[in-house]
Amino acid sequence: MATFDLLADLPLEIERYELEALEGDTGMDQPRLTTLIHLTGGGHEGIGEDVTYDGLDHVAQQDLGPVLPLAGSWTLASFCEHVGGLDLFPAGPAIMDVSPIYRRWAFESAALDLALRQAGRSLVEQLGREPRPVNFVVSMRLGEPPTLDRLERIAATRPEIKFKLDPTNSWDEALISRLVDTDRIDSLDLKGHYRGTPVDVDTDPELYRTLAEAFPDAWLEDPDLTLAEADEALRPYRNRITWDAPIHSVADVDALPFAPEMVNVKPSRVGSLEALFHFYDVLDERGVGAYGGGQSELGVGRGQIQYLASIFHPDTPNDVAPSGFNTPVVADSEPDTPLAPAIAPTGFRWGEDS
Repeated sequence: MATFDLLADLPLEIERYELEALEGDTGMDQPRLTTLIHLTGGGHEGIGEDVTYDGLDHVAQQDLGPVLPLAGSWTLASFCEHVGGLDLFPAGPAIMDVSPIYRRWAFESAALDLALRQAGRSLVEQLGREPRPVNFVVSMRLGEPPTLDRLERIAATRPEIKFKLDPTNSWDEALISRLVDTDRIDSLDLKGHYRGTPVDVDTDPELYRTLAEAFPDAWLEDPDLTLAEADEALRPYRNRITWDAPIHSVADVDALPFAPEMVNVKPSRVGSLEALFHFYDVLDERGVGAYGGGQSELGVGRGQIQYLASIFHPDTPNDVAPSGFNTPVVADSEPDTPLAPAIAPTGFRWGEDS
């Protein structure tokens, strides 16, 4: 049976919904804004998080208020189909084309949480899966000029944590050598699919080759292989190449230049619950690995991607570290990896959000 079929017929009663604004500091030029979606019905509440990146889109939605026609009696499947047909940006068109996908995830994940709570069951119970401790990596850039100060502060008190780093064109041999000596680098995000953004990196075939050779056990995420020299530089290392930014669906995996060993599955980048669980099923059938990725969630959304990692891909280099690792100064109270399962008795909640 397909995984989503185990959820599709859950009854869902919605009386109303509310929006809650969140704001946090993730070290970027602007505060990070997200919006929590609170669906209520039958004395229960389900919560999802809209991780749309443009702050103006959040402000416009919050100012307009809960105007979407969501109230009624549904199954989880029929509600998700209904949401898929709505204009989720009634206050005006989304600034980024991908944002409606992110917002759809917020409403559908809230609906999943509410339907399970109304049924008195947890997601793991409904799917018949056993949660396992979640391995996670800490993702970061080293700044300009690059420095290991933040990495070393985090590593000093957490002996198991490894890192996913964003190499830049300013990395030199001395820096790379110091990183090799840490023996903590699990993944390198080459940012080869970003153009016109603050995180752009110029495609440098020699840098690609140097990194692949210096870190023989690290995953190489999102290289730019449209440049023939770059493709040639990484050809011997294709078994370590993974993909993130281009991946929204199974069709995107099929469109890759070669079959991957592993891909980054970000639930909010897939958007639809049915499509997400289908994605997990297909990867499992093909023997392709998956690891989770976040989008600077500030609230319940972070725990929900940790929840999914715990039941679908707990042992891979999941970029789902607790949100505290995204702040400029990481508190000593933030944990080491792996995260122990923190499953709520009912619903789709994890940890403190239970």
